[in-house]
Amino acid sequence: MAQAIKPQAEQRLGLEAKAAYNFALSHQRTAMDKIEEVLVALRRVIRATDLHSKKLVKTANVTGPQLLLMQILNNKGDMTISELARDMSLSQATVTTVLDRLEKRELITRVRSQQDKRKVYPQLTHKGAKILENAPTALQDDFVRRFKGLDNWEQSMIIASLQRVAEMMDAHKLDASPFLDIGALDRGEIDKP
Repeated sequence: MAQAIKPQAEQRLGLEAKAAYNFALSHQRTAMDKIEEVLVALRRVIRATDLHSKKLVKTANVTGPQLLLMQILNNKGDMTISELARDMSLSQATVTTVLDRLEKRELITRVRSQQDKRKVYPQLTHKGAKILENAPTALQDDFVRRFKGLDNWEQSMIIASLQRVAEMMDAHKLDASPFLDIGALDRGEIDKP
């Protein structure tokens, strides 16, 4: 009888080992599926941003960062370059380059302060205001509306997750404005008037 029990115990242990192996294998597949899901989601965000950026360039003839800068000037009025840089979460050098490109196309002009000649305020020209009037809404406008509709815990979870993804991609220290756009922030591929 003891011998009859022994093969059953070995068989049971064999089944348990096989089940553990299959569980580990399915868990590994699940981890790969999760990685694939993350990469697909990231690609979709990049693709949506790319398509919107192309639409913005085609319809308004400005890049996302250029549009954001023009919107800030339109909404807030006189601001120094350092104030603009802080508002856009960009370096002063990047903002200066974007301003140079807009000025070259006569979409902004720079005006010296009457009180402090060291200060220069970029201002929208009539041509710049016209482009702003006809520009499509920013991609993030719809996102912002939807994000505001989420519960606080969901908003916090998304922020933490995206910050972690940026860190994992060594992107957490990159110069970035709060504008969904791709490419260099000071690129000039559309600088032709």
